[in-house]
Amino acid sequence: MVSEMITKNLIDGVWRDAADGSTIAVTDPATDALIADVAFGGDEDIRAAIESSAGAQPAWAALSAKDRARAMRRFVEVVSRDADVLAHLITAEQGKPLTEARGEVVYGLGFLECAAEEATRVYGELVPSWNAAKRISVMQQPVGVTAAITPWNFPFAMLARKVGPALAAGCTQIVKPAPQTPLTAMALCAMALEADIPPGVVNLVLAPGPIFSKVIFADSRVRKVSFTGSTDVGRELIALSARNITRLSLELGGHAPVIVLDDCDIEKAVVGAVQAKFRNNGQSCIAANRFLVASPLYDDFCSRFAEMAKKLTVRPGCEDGDVGPLIDDAGVTKVRRHVEDAVDRGAKVLSGGELLDLGPGFTDRFFEPTVIAGVEDDMLISTEETFGPVAGVSAFTSDAEAVLRANSTPFGLAAYVFGNDASRVLRVVEGLDFGIVGVNDGLPSTAQAPFGGMKASGIGREGGKYVMREYLETKYVSTALS
Repeated sequence: MVSEMITKNLIDGVWRDAADGSTIAVTDPATDALIADVAFGGDEDIRAAIESSAGAQPAWAALSAKDRARAMRRFVEVVSRDADVLAHLITAEQGKPLTEARGEVVYGLGFLECAAEEATRVYGELVPSWNAAKRISVMQQPVGVTAAITPWNFPFAMLARKVGPALAAGCTQIVKPAPQTPLTAMALCAMALEADIPPGVVNLVLAPGPIFSKVIFADSRVRKVSFTGSTDVGRELIALSARNITRLSLELGGHAPVIVLDDCDIEKAVVGAVQAKFRNNGQSCIAANRFLVASPLYDDFCSRFAEMAKKLTVRPGCEDGDVGPLIDDAGVTKVRRHVEDAVDRGAKVLSGGELLDLGPGFTDRFFEPTVIAGVEDDMLISTEETFGPVAGVSAFTSDAEAVLRANSTPFGLAAYVFGNDASRVLRVVEGLDFGIVGVNDGLPSTAQAPFGGMKASGIGREGGKYVMREYLETKYVSTALS
């Protein structure tokens, strides 16, 4: 049982302080109360993690697929047993309501469960040869040492989505969690050790992002890096990867449109819109940002959407309301800037729009769930990812216009469509340049599906059988018969 909070880096199966003794404070975003001082590593710690991962990888890869699957199932059992421990850690350091945190653990467990299943499904094949005297076989082998750089908004699920398939494929992985939310990742790594995942198969180093990336990409033994975060950082990682031609999976920024067709079930559309927008307080890469509503439904949709947003409760995560605090002051500043820009340029706030004062002891990071009507395509809320509880709504007059406006962004991660005519919906979906589309579904994410985006939203896919390709090398063997 993981009962004590882990606050150190994990290298070669041992919990260690940073080599230079540095620490960083992890605080509750709802109160700024100190949760823990956590080891904050540097070059020496990262290099030690690489050595450990490189040393452990051959033996881990040499295990049979059945043995790796068995180890992964033990891992799932330990995490399942301590699911509530993880949920409380998530709420404490990330701020989301406890019910949402529990949902994140269930979601993340799905990735580990899928990985355990896929460990035994890494198949090769025989290819018909042009020459009767030759045989051609194709095999899939683990990439080798990998690294995972994870974000603060889903500290458990995003790590589970990376570490599960890496281990299932026979790779080792070095984990770098976000400095705002390292405790969840540390607890998960402790569970891996308890499940008898061998030392060195999973290492964890909390360190500054630029330092971690510099050391990782400079070492040719690290063959694959998976990153979830901003597009700007993704571009920097692409440049760093050129040195050793390091493979990348990048799940980057989003700017999700919601298209509400005039034949939709408006009640279901409003519920789906609330789910897509206000889950995790809008702090999700697939959070809906731009709401494009057919003109005949526009006024009714805006009214219903605003009323439902007003009913959402805003509380500290431990009190388990609908919406918790934003992660930090920078997040608050961006949300306020988007609202002020829209209002200054003629848009109308239908609900919310202000910070909430929860009284003594609480931070100024609680923002009302906000719906703004009359949004134009050149406003900040229509051109930047808000990453907060603000929805901008505008009208459209034709499906073609809606698709054109939805695609008018560099990003292509997620989109949503609400409508009842199957043929019409299909045409809209086929016209959207997004890797994920929810049809009458405000919560499309699932562990079995290929999660990832197009354009500036990244490269590669995570989830189900699709992610396994990211951690495997394809080798073909041509054998001449004697």
